[in-house]
Amino acid sequence: MNDQSNIPVTLEEIPFADLHISDLNPRKVVNDTSIATLAENIRAYGLIQNLAGFRDETGVGVVVGGRRYRALALLQDNERFQIVTVKMAPDQATAEYWATSENAQREALHPADEIQDFGAMEKRGATVADIATAYGATEAHVYRRLALAALPCPVIDALRSGDISLSNAAAFTISDDEKLALEVLENVRGHGESDHRIKKMLKPDAVKNSDRRAVYVGVEAYIEAGGRTSSDLFADEVLIDDPAILDELFGKKLADASGALIAEGWKWAEPINDSYIGWYQIDEMKLARIYAENGDLTEEQGQEYDALAELAEGDVLDEEGQAKLTALQLILDGTFTDEQKAHAGVLVYVDRSGKVQCETGLIRGTDKNAAIDAGVLTKSNHAGSTGTKSPISNKLRIDLDRIATGARQHAVLRDPDLLLALLAFQLSGKSGYTSVFGLHKDEVANTPTTEMAGYKLDERLTKTTQPAKFGSDMGRVFRAYKAKGPAFVMEEITRHLAKLLTVDEDLGAVIDKAVETDIRENFTPTAANFFGRVGGPYLVNLWCELLDLTEDHPTATTFAKLTKSEKAEKMEALFRDPELRKAHSITEAQAKRIDTWLPEGMA
Repeated sequence: MNDQSNIPVTLEEIPFADLHISDLNPRKVVNDTSIATLAENIRAYGLIQNLAGFRDETGVGVVVGGRRYRALALLQDNERFQIVTVKMAPDQATAEYWATSENAQREALHPADEIQDFGAMEKRGATVADIATAYGATEAHVYRRLALAALPCPVIDALRSGDISLSNAAAFTISDDEKLALEVLENVRGHGESDHRIKKMLKPDAVKNSDRRAVYVGVEAYIEAGGRTSSDLFADEVLIDDPAILDELFGKKLADASGALIAEGWKWAEPINDSYIGWYQIDEMKLARIYAENGDLTEEQGQEYDALAELAEGDVLDEEGQAKLTALQLILDGTFTDEQKAHAGVLVYVDRSGKVQCETGLIRGTDKNAAIDAGVLTKSNHAGSTGTKSPISNKLRIDLDRIATGARQHAVLRDPDLLLALLAFQLSGKSGYTSVFGLHKDEVANTPTTEMAGYKLDERLTKTTQPAKFGSDMGRVFRAYKAKGPAFVMEEITRHLAKLLTVDEDLGAVIDKAVETDIRENFTPTAANFFGRVGGPYLVNLWCELLDLTEDHPTATTFAKLTKSEKAEKMEALFRDPELRKAHSITEAQAKRIDTWLPEGMA
């Protein structure tokens, strides 16, 4: 049937109970929420457009108006909708044509037309709810369209002509300055500018309420201080229009937080404007770090901690459990003593999420000597940057590093549980790019080129394991190895993990504190391993430093006249020979200085 111009139009009043959705109706998928919204529209304004149907054996099948039919089904408690006017098709061919044409030819309003109609309805007195019902839209959609309706007409015209997109038009709603809006419109018309770019042109200084400063200060506090805001309905955010006021409030609140920390006993607290403080910043500020005194959990608390941690790993820990886990973690992390706080300070900053964070336990350069004297800070043996060549050669530096590594490995043998925890730490990936163990084919060197002169380690770190013979049955070898029992296996794990230990300075400090690493327990400077490998002037200065001598003191001048090898031997005797110490009337303080002295750069 091609000629549809003379189709006879018949309207019939049909009881709703006699209607059904025809198989010819192409709409099979519907949204229940939109049907309910349409029902409210029909309840308020009536059925504006009739259904179209075709009579079949079971009644009248609806071929056009499937959504309207479903909406009417929700209104059958109202007599007004129990009889429905239906436009009837004279034959099946016409019904098929109507069913296809109705959906294929439907065209939604252009957004610009809808926006202006929303605005016109509001001016006529329609409420947001009225407009939402009339259009079958949500009230949130109506509010956004009304915000667009308030834009200057040239902006809406540009939307209608396609010079800007709908989201571009939405970006203009953040500004009440019509003159500026029209200037920006001319700059962006037809250029495909981003919404973000348009917003920055309209309000270059505005800050979002999601900015860390706004989150920390609070929008309400900002408004109370006289700050202005504007809303971006389309991005569901508030814009801070007076960033200077926000910065002032942010600085004051951060300063107050710093003051509160000083009131808690810290020597100083410095507010930092950055959103993150890394090790490099602490290093640039020449700050030393100390750590809180470790806390211990009771056996019962330890069991509870393990159970809660397991739940947390599985993301099934509730809020109460998280609070308990946090409290137990605080105990484990330990607390700073009053004496530590009296020498140290805090860097205070606000992170990207708007939460205040603290880098605690930091000691300024001017406070380091006092902290060392108080026993709060261990004296650093690293060479300062003096601009002069270090007396420690590179080869000697490597040997000293190996000795320090060996001493740490030696000390960590005392705590197998710590080693296993460190292993889990690295294997789990929680250590990130920080290496904990030398888990590769290369051995972690802990023996200097001078071998064991003046240097001793636990024999577990020096003994070797005889490998299985070439061609051996590895299954049989392993079964025999395993049969030695759990105690043997744990001893082997402890021994080999200790030999593989190699960490960075920060983690090394934590380990050293836990196991009380003492390099001098393993290493005594000798002519072979140190004194014979540095220059004569260095030895003269060290001799005077250790014995509290001036350069012109007879003991100092006598030492200076010795050959380099004689100086080295004399220094070794000072460290190892009680008779020499007695001959030089070494005081208790000098003896302690000699017994704890280490070359620069050894941790």
